[in-house]
Amino acid sequence: MTYGTFLSRRTLLTAAGAAGLAAALPAPAALAATAAPNLAALPPVSPDRRAFAPDEQLYAPYLVSLPGMVGDIRTGSPNPGFLGGGWWRKPSEPYNARVQEHVYTLAWFLTTSRSWNPYRGNAELLAGLDAALGHYLGLQHADGSWPEYSPDEHSLAATGFALGYLSKTHVLLKNAQLLPARRTQIARATRAAMIWLLNPANGRVWQTPISFANQVAAGLAGSALALRTNPDAALRTQLNNAFARIAQHGQGPAGFFYEKGGTDMNYNFEVMLPELADAWRQSNNAHLVAMARKYTGWLGYNLLREPDGSGWFSNVAPSTRTSALAYDNTRPDPERTALNAQFVPEVPALGAFTSAREDLSAARAAWADDAAPVAGLTKQDTSPRILAHALYGERYPTRQAKADAVRALPYLASKNFTERRTDRGQDFLYIRRPDVYLGAYLGDRATTMARTGLSFLWHPVAGTVIQTLNDNDHGVWATVLPGQAPDSDGPQAGQFLGGSPYAFRFATPSGSVVTDVRVSDGLVRRSVRAVSSATETVPLILKASDRVVFGNGTTVPWGGSASATATGLDLHRGPGVVRIRWGAARAASVAAASIRYLRDGSRRMHILKIPHSGSIEVSITLDY
Repeated sequence: MTYGTFLSRRTLLTAAGAAGLAAALPAPAALAATAAPNLAALPPVSPDRRAFAPDEQLYAPYLVSLPGMVGDIRTGSPNPGFLGGGWWRKPSEPYNARVQEHVYTLAWFLTTSRSWNPYRGNAELLAGLDAALGHYLGLQHADGSWPEYSPDEHSLAATGFALGYLSKTHVLLKNAQLLPARRTQIARATRAAMIWLLNPANGRVWQTPISFANQVAAGLAGSALALRTNPDAALRTQLNNAFARIAQHGQGPAGFFYEKGGTDMNYNFEVMLPELADAWRQSNNAHLVAMARKYTGWLGYNLLREPDGSGWFSNVAPSTRTSALAYDNTRPDPERTALNAQFVPEVPALGAFTSAREDLSAARAAWADDAAPVAGLTKQDTSPRILAHALYGERYPTRQAKADAVRALPYLASKNFTERRTDRGQDFLYIRRPDVYLGAYLGDRATTMARTGLSFLWHPVAGTVIQTLNDNDHGVWATVLPGQAPDSDGPQAGQFLGGSPYAFRFATPSGSVVTDVRVSDGLVRRSVRAVSSATETVPLILKASDRVVFGNGTTVPWGGSASATATGLDLHRGPGVVRIRWGAARAASVAAASIRYLRDGSRRMHILKIPHSGSIEVSITLDY
């Protein structure tokens, strides 16, 4: 594919093929006049895995699910064209414009010629798409916005993502010479939406900082394509101004993209960054590459590489909206972060966090060789973004380029640094010493989902040993007061004392818990003073091959639980031992949580609990 083109020649119909398709299909108006409450489901298909080009395997589960999707399109009253069935987004109600986003999926299969796609030119599919577009466009408010959670809502998310899906659907229909009246309506609708979205005085979109940067980015990406399809000089100027504005107010000085005033790994890495890539490929705007480069620097401190190369643990404690805990090293199709690789030639460091070409090729070969039937999608987990982003060819790094980017990660390239980043009263602390990497999230919280305090402990040989969750009062590295009230469930102001060992302190606003931490080579000491009896909780990440033994000899079974009166425990992993000590003998316990990590599930959270009378020092020695 030529650099900068929107769709490959294989994706778009030729002019002759499009004309033939248009002539062969009944008029949409006649098709939509059926009396049935829903369209008839398309004939099912059992695709041959080997028929798919490697970079198009992502379409296979959508192909299997398409008959059911079409069969759930309502044709009769009320709400003809509503994409029912609960396939995508909640609430699954006729007023929710986001439910209609699969119009792009319908359009792709309708207009795209592949040996494995029997639905190209299907009359029932054309009728369904026509009706679905009619319903989608009919939901738009007079000001250009769309609703999501209530009929009268003027939703940024619904409007931003509508611009993307409708602009891409418009291109498919235009090249196929189909539904000319709908294309005219789409052009008018996207123009109205751009007027609403790009207006700097629209407080639903533009704040300081921007509240939901991913939703704005989606709208800018859709606008960039819509303006290539239907140019408008004034709106183009507004779009360029909007790119500068999102760069200034959508990304904080720490490097993350704003989601409700803070960071969120899922929305930043899986939604915002791909949308920026989409916008960049449509606009070539330099602000977007600069944003990707700055965010890659943030990722370099907050995605923790497992030494065996299996994947990454996320510093999830500060996340404001969702809980993305870990990522596999190679992520086969269909995959939400795939479009991030578009930036790799310009931002090579980002290649550390994408799949490598050779590894993805091997995964795709294994998929093609699998004799099992292709499974359809699970309802709700049917993101049309995955298809809508498969437009530009692939730019994954080679395995060697990825390895070079991994070696350059701050905590792998250096064995000794202290990095503190601040943003809107939030402190993000990263301490690297030769045998330890410790993270902390202190100060204010952007939302009640985030958890303050110590957030992770990593070792270059052992990998991730401790991970604090967000939106959880149990899987936290915290001091828990009676009533299951952890100090992490609230703001904790930090004092950064420095020195060697590096010392810092944090406390609850009332002073009910004060924690002092000292970090040196291979050793973390955590000293706690609480106003009452309390329990220290430590969310350990244990591998199935680990051996965990209390000081009195009691063994902790992986995936099970055990308790003992002891002064500590040893976690044996690989060639070394992680020694956790708490001084006096106490009735401690370890219990497995339900959370398992990475594709193979070989890592699982186990929560260590150490009760005490109000003061305790817990030391963790990484003996490797």
